[in-house]
Amino acid sequence: MPNTFKTFLKLHKVSLLLVVLSIMFYYTFAYHLVRTDFVKLLTLFIALFLLCFKLIQFEKWNVKYLLAVGIIFRLIFLFTEPTLSQDFYRFIWDGHLVAKSINPYLHTPNEIIANMATMIPNANELYNGMGTLSAKHYSNYPPLNQLIFGLAALIGGKSMFASLVVMRSTIILADIGIFYFGRKLLKNLNKSPQLIFWYFLNPLVIIELTGNLHFEGVMLFFFILSIFLLSLKKWTWAAIILACSISIKLVPILFLPLFLPYLRWKKSSVFYILIAATSFLLFLPFYTPEFIANYTKTLSLWFSNFEFNASIYNIVKQVAIQFEAKPWEFIKTYGKITPALTIITVLLFTFLPKRKDLNQLIASMMWVLTIYYFISTTIHPWYSIFLVLLAIFTSYKYAIIWSAAIVLSYFAYSQTDFKENLWLLSIEYISVYGFIIYEIVAHNNKK
Repeated sequence: MPNTFKTFLKLHKVSLLLVVLSIMFYYTFAYHLVRTDFVKLLTLFIALFLLCFKLIQFEKWNVKYLLAVGIIFRLIFLFTEPTLSQDFYRFIWDGHLVAKSINPYLHTPNEIIANMATMIPNANELYNGMGTLSAKHYSNYPPLNQLIFGLAALIGGKSMFASLVVMRSTIILADIGIFYFGRKLLKNLNKSPQLIFWYFLNPLVIIELTGNLHFEGVMLFFFILSIFLLSLKKWTWAAIILACSISIKLVPILFLPLFLPYLRWKKSSVFYILIAATSFLLFLPFYTPEFIANYTKTLSLWFSNFEFNASIYNIVKQVAIQFEAKPWEFIKTYGKITPALTIITVLLFTFLPKRKDLNQLIASMMWVLTIYYFISTTIHPWYSIFLVLLAIFTSYKYAIIWSAAIVLSYFAYSQTDFKENLWLLSIEYISVYGFIIYEIVAHNNKK
C-alpha cells in the first residue's frame, strides 16, 4: 500500500467513517424507505444532518475531498425513483407533450387521457402516478423547465427510468455548478468559500433535489451564476441568466425591484428590459391566447386553494375558526391578502436599506423570501433550499436550522389523508423563529 494512501487513511479515518455511515443512510433512504414510515424518515434525516455537521467541521478546508463526497452522495440516488414526491410523473408527462410539440399549458392530463392517451408512452402509469390533483390542472412549470422535461422524454423514449436518469443528471450538474460559482462569489464578497458546503452537503438539498427531482437546483444554478456575474459588473449577462432562472421557477421574480437601488435607474432600466425580452423569447414557443389565462389560473391555486406546512397562516386560521370562519372560505380571503403583503415587503426592502452593495442586495433577498414564506399557505420542504443558499452569503444561519427542522412537516406524508400535526409544526417554527430572534439580537449587539 503506497505511503500516501496510508497517510490519507490515518489523517482522515474519522471523516471516512462519517462518509461510510452517510452512504449507508442515503442508500437506505433511496432504496429502503417508504414515505409513510415517518419514524424511520425522521431518524435518517437527523442522523444525516449530524453527520453533515461533523464532516464540515473536520474537513472544511479539504475542498476536493468534500466535493467528491457530495457528488457520491448524489450518485446514490441516480438509479431510483423519488421516495417523497410524485411530481416526477407530471415532469415526464409534460416532457412527452413537449417532445411531440403539444403545448402542456393548453391541455390537462384529464383531457389527454380521455382523447390522446396513445400519444404518450406509459400514459396510464404516469396519469395514475401524478395523482388526481395534478391531473385536473394545467401545467404550472415555466418554459425552460418544460424544455428540460422534453429533452429527458426525448432521450428516455419509452423508458421512464431513462428519463429519470436524464433529469437527475441535470440536477446533479446544476448543484456542481452552484458549488463552483458559489465559491467564486463568496471569494468576491470577501467571505469564506468553505461556507458553500452548508449548501452542497446539506441532506435536505441532496434528498429533495437529487433524490426527489425538484428543479429548484437548476433555478438556483442560474440564479447564483447571475449574482456572480453581477459581482464582476457584467450586469447585462446577469440579466439574461436571471431570466433563465425565472424560466425554471418563478420565485426570483420577487427580487426584481431589489435590483433598482443597486444598479440605479439607468442600468436597472436596461436590466429589466433584458430580463423581459429573454423571458418573452423563452415563453414565445408556448404562447397562445389561452396560455395566459390557463397559466394564471393554475398559479393562483397556490394562494387560495393549497395549504401545507404554513406558519402565520395556521395561527390566523385557528383564530378565525374560533370566530366561526369556514376554513375553505378563509383560505381564499387570506390568499387575496398575501400578494399585497408580499408587494409591501418587497418595496420596503427596496427603498429602506441604506447600503446598496451586493451584500445588502443578497441580504434583502433573504429577508424578502423569509417573510414571503412565513405568510404563505404552502411551504414544501424543498422551498427552504433557496433560503439556505442565500443565507451562506450573510451572517445569518437560521435557514440551515430550518432546513433541518422542516423534516417535521413530512409527518403529513405518513397519513392517508395527509393531515398535518400542528404540534410538530409548532416545534418546527418555534425553533426557526427562536433562532431568528437570537441572531437578530446578536447581530445588533455587535454594532
